[in-house]
Amino acid sequence: MEITVDGVAVQATPGEMLIEACERSGTYIPRFCYHSRMSPVGMCRMCLVEVDTGRGFALQPSCMVPVSEGMKVSTESEVTKKAQDGVLEFLLINHPLDCPVCDKGGECPLQDQTMAYGPGETRFVEEKRHFAKPIAISETVYLDRERCILCDRCTRFADEVAGDALIQFMGRGNHTEVNTFPDEPFASYFSGNTVQICPVGALTAAPYRFKARPWDLTETLSTAWVDSVGARVAVQASRNRVLRVLGADADAVNWGWLTDKERFGFEALNSAERLTAPMLRDAAGGGVSEWQEAGWGEALDRIAGAVGAVPPERVAVLGGARLTNEAQYMWAKLAKGVIGTDNVDAQLGDGLDPAVVLGLPRATIDDACRPGGTVVLIGPDPKEELGTLYLRLRHGIVNDGVKLIEVTPCETGLSHLAQHSLRPRPGTAAQLVSALVAAAVGDGFEAGSTGVDRSEIEAAAQCLAEADDGVTAVLGRASLAEGAEVVEAAAMELSALPSVRFLPALRRGNVMGALEAGLAPELLPGRVRLDGVEDEGSLAEAWPRRPAAAGLDAASVLRAAARGDIDVLVLVGADPLNDFIDRDLAYRGLRGASLVAAVDMFLNDSATLAAEIVLAAAGPTECDGTFTNLEGRVSPMSRKVTPPGTSRPDWMIAADLAERLKPGSTEGLDSPQAIRAELARVSSVHSSLTEQALQENPVEGVLLAGAGATGKAGGWRRSGRPTMGRSPVGRTEPATGPAGREDLPEPPPDGAFLLVATRTMYDDGTMLRHCPSSQGLAPAASARINPADLDRSSLGEGAAVRVVSDFGHIEATLTADRGVPAGSLRVHWLAPGSPANSLIAAGTDVTAVEVEAR
Repeated sequence: MEITVDGVAVQATPGEMLIEACERSGTYIPRFCYHSRMSPVGMCRMCLVEVDTGRGFALQPSCMVPVSEGMKVSTESEVTKKAQDGVLEFLLINHPLDCPVCDKGGECPLQDQTMAYGPGETRFVEEKRHFAKPIAISETVYLDRERCILCDRCTRFADEVAGDALIQFMGRGNHTEVNTFPDEPFASYFSGNTVQICPVGALTAAPYRFKARPWDLTETLSTAWVDSVGARVAVQASRNRVLRVLGADADAVNWGWLTDKERFGFEALNSAERLTAPMLRDAAGGGVSEWQEAGWGEALDRIAGAVGAVPPERVAVLGGARLTNEAQYMWAKLAKGVIGTDNVDAQLGDGLDPAVVLGLPRATIDDACRPGGTVVLIGPDPKEELGTLYLRLRHGIVNDGVKLIEVTPCETGLSHLAQHSLRPRPGTAAQLVSALVAAAVGDGFEAGSTGVDRSEIEAAAQCLAEADDGVTAVLGRASLAEGAEVVEAAAMELSALPSVRFLPALRRGNVMGALEAGLAPELLPGRVRLDGVEDEGSLAEAWPRRPAAAGLDAASVLRAAARGDIDVLVLVGADPLNDFIDRDLAYRGLRGASLVAAVDMFLNDSATLAAEIVLAAAGPTECDGTFTNLEGRVSPMSRKVTPPGTSRPDWMIAADLAERLKPGSTEGLDSPQAIRAELARVSSVHSSLTEQALQENPVEGVLLAGAGATGKAGGWRRSGRPTMGRSPVGRTEPATGPAGREDLPEPPPDGAFLLVATRTMYDDGTMLRHCPSSQGLAPAASARINPADLDRSSLGEGAAVRVVSDFGHIEATLTADRGVPAGSLRVHWLAPGSPANSLIAAGTDVTAVEVEAR
C-alpha cells in the first residue's frame, strides 16, 4: 500500500508498523523502547509523529500505529519536534550526567538523540534522584538504576524472548525501577542481550565494564564458535585484545541474540594461561617429566619423524570440530591425503553416524521455525546446548503457531511449551518413534515397553498427521548414556514420513564443517565415501594418496591405542578425558599410544596426562576462515587480533607437517582463500563457496546444497541385520544393544535406575575454566530422580550419595526432579569433580546405575 511521509509517497507493507515503513524508506524516527525483534509497547513516546488517517493530523507513537492506505505522516513538523523535545526533557530530569564514566558513553542513543532532537539546555535545577549503584543482578550484569529510562526493553526480552522473566518493573510513580526479585538473581543464559539492547548505560557487562571507549575499538564481523548454531557476531578489540563480542542480526540464524557463553567466551582467549609456543615434555633429573618450551621446527620435526616411521594405519587424529573449514580440510588432507590414514574422527563419540547426518534430507532453522509448522525434537535440550536455536524455536512456538512434539528422556527448556511430551524409557526411542509414525499413518501399533501410554502416542500422532506443510525433526543425542544407534534408529523410523526433514542438533562448534571436510572415517570432502572416488579427478590431482582401507572411529581408535596398536595419536583441539563418552577407555587409550601430540590453545587434562608434544594454536578471533553451522550455512570467521607468542593457525600447522612428510603436497596453499579455492574444486558440495558469494552475503552466509539419502551424499549401508539393517560408517564391530525396535533393553535390576546423562550450558570444560565471568556457574553434581522414586528410597532429598555403575562411580547430591521419569536417574555431563563419563562404557546403549549413601 502507499503512504505519504513528509510529502513523499512511499510503499509500505500491510500490517507493519509505521516506524518500520518510514525507516525502510529512508526516514529515521527516533526511539528508545522500540526493537524490531520484540513486541511494541509505546513506553518512551520518543517516536511521536503527526499522523493523518483521514481525520486530520494528530500526534501518535509510530511504533504502535500500523500503516493504512493513504496515511499521511509528518516527522519534521514543529508539533512533532516540540513533542520529541519534551520527551527528552522529561527523560533527562533525573538522568545522571555521568557520561564521562558511563560505559555507554559514545554509543548511547540518549546522548545522540539529545543532541539531535533535545532542548540543548535544562530548566531543572532541583536535586536528581539517587540510588545505590551499581547492583550486581547476576555474575555478569550490573544495574545502575539512576540511568534507567524505563524503556521496557530488558524486561520484554527476559519475558518474551528468553522466557526467563527474572527482571521486572518494581515500585510506583517516581519510584518505578527495574530490578530483580529478592534472592533471585538475573540467572539467565541470555542476560547479556539486555546489556546490548539497553539504550542507556543502565545495564552494563562486567567483562567490558570500564575497559574501553567505543572510539578506542575496532570491529569485524565474525561467527560465534561455542556451538554449532553459528550465530553471527561483531568482535571488537582495542590494543590487540578482544574486549567485547556483540550479536549481529542475521535473519536466517540468530536474530542478533547470543547466549552468555557465546558473548563472554572471548575471556578465555585473553587468558594468561594460553599456550604461546610449542612445548616438549622431557625427563628431567630423577626421571620426572617437565614441560620445556621449544621451537616450531624441532616440535614439528619430532611429530613428522614419528609419523613417517610407522605404517599409516598406526596413526590416528582425534578432534577438529573447533577449527575453521579451511583448517579442517588441511587436517583431512594431511591425514588422509598425505599420511594415508583413515583413523580420523572429529566427534569423539558424542555425535551421530556421519552417514545419517549427511544422508538425511536437511532442514534449515527457518524450516524448523516456519509459522504453523510441526517440529519433532529427538535430541538434547536446546536451551542447554544450542541456546540461540532455543530462542528461535521458542519464538516460533509462542508467536507463530509452531507445534512441538518432544521425544526426550527428560524435561527440557521447551517442555512447558510443547504440544506433546513423550518420555521414552532409555533405549526405547526407536520403538516409540516407530509406534508414533505407525499411528500417524493409520497403521496399528504397540506402545510396548517404552514407558509411554498409548493415549499419549495417539494424541501426538494426530498432531503429526495434521502437519500439512511437512515435519522438521531436530535430531541429536538427548542422553550421552545412550548409544548413538538408539537415536539413529529413531531417525530411520521417522524418515518413513515422506515430508520430514532433519536439522542436526550436534553440539560441537564446527562439527558440520568437519564432516563436510572429511574428518570422519570412510568420508572424503564433499560427503563422498572413501570408496566412491575415481582414480582420476580433482581430488586425485590435489591429494598425493588416499587411505587404502576404512579407518576407525574415536572409540575404536582409543581401543586400538589401549592395545598398543596406535603409535602416534594427534589430538586437535580435543580433550578425550572430558570429551569422550568413556573416561576409562580414554585414559587407557591415551596412556597406551606410543606418542601423543596435542594441538590446542591450552594445556588440557588429556595433554597433561599423556602428551609429549603440545603445539600452540591460534584462537577463533586470531585467524581467518569460514564456519559451517548445523543447517549447512557457511559464514566468515575473521581475524581481529594477532595470536599470542608464536602460536599458529591450525591450517598452517597441518600444512607445515604435510610439507615435512610430502614436500610439495601443499604447494600454493598459503592462505585460507587458497585453501577454500581447492576445497571448492575437490568438493561439489562446496562449489558455490566462492569469494564473491561470501562478499555478497557477509551476514547471512552461503547455504550449501542440501543432502539426501544418496550414495553421493553419504547415505547409509544396508546389511543383513534383522532390526534396522544399518551398519554405521567407521565402526569396525557390530553395534550392541537396542539399535532397533525389536532389540529392547532389559529392565534394570531391582532398586537400580537407567542412567540419563545430559549436558548443561556451563560445565567444567577447559574453555569455561579460563573465563572469569563463567567460573563457578557450572551446577554442582546432582543425582536427579523422580519424586515417586525418592519416596520409595531410604535416602532423603539432599543426601550425599554415590552413583555406581558397572564401569565406575561419581559422588553427587540426591535431588527430586519431576522432569525425570520414574525409573530413570539424571546426571550432568561434566559437573565439577564428578564427570558422568566415569559411569559409561563405549558400545553400551543403556547404562544401569545404583544409588548408595556415602
